[in-house]
Amino acid sequence: MVRNGHIHSPTIHLKEHVDSTTKTNDQKTEGSISSCHHKETKPGRVANSEAPISVIGRKVMIVVDPSIEAKNALQWALTHTIQSHDIVVLLYYKKTTSKQGNESTKVKATKFPGFLYAMKHTCQMKCSDVQVEIFLLEGKDKGTTIVEEAKKQEATMLVLGQKKQSMTWRLLLTWAGKPMNGGGGVVDYCLQNATCMAVAVRRKNKRVGGYLITTKRQKNFWLLA
Repeated sequence: MVRNGHIHSPTIHLKEHVDSTTKTNDQKTEGSISSCHHKETKPGRVANSEAPISVIGRKVMIVVDPSIEAKNALQWALTHTIQSHDIVVLLYYKKTTSKQGNESTKVKATKFPGFLYAMKHTCQMKCSDVQVEIFLLEGKDKGTTIVEEAKKQEATMLVLGQKKQSMTWRLLLTWAGKPMNGGGGVVDYCLQNATCMAVAVRRKNKRVGGYLITTKRQKNFWLLA
């Protein structure tokens, strides 16, 4: 759901009213989904001694690389869609150099490329209550490999950075009779074939500000933020 420039899961409010004539204390329970940081509540008296309920968040997979487009996509995800207790997967693709099929490898901290370490640090600083994982993915075809990995990890959302198309490239696509949704190539393939919600993000120019968001059904939806 897109509301006020944000993509959020529906906020759920539960409230129980007890008649004051039969009980002296009213009870109010409210549960909500918030972004990044959760508020602490003061402890109160509990009737039954029960173990705390663990909160399981969504898995948001972000395709990253050293480009400015990937950095913009990460910033958008941190400010617009990542919520408390989510799992953030930073996915870095490399074209395979062997004859083996697609293979994903969880990179050890000591082997992080510099930009991956910086992106992980950014996630931890802005959203301290999310889990951040880094994966190095190798395959022959980038789009197919990314879509398969998102399905394998049961990602809830797939976020990709999107480049601005040049006028020449748009004319070539039009001449070839190919659709321009999603920017073509890897981004378009992921938008059309991902089993989860896939979002392409492009930063608008500095004068206008905001982001242009493209999904399977929505092209260049402008978010002022």
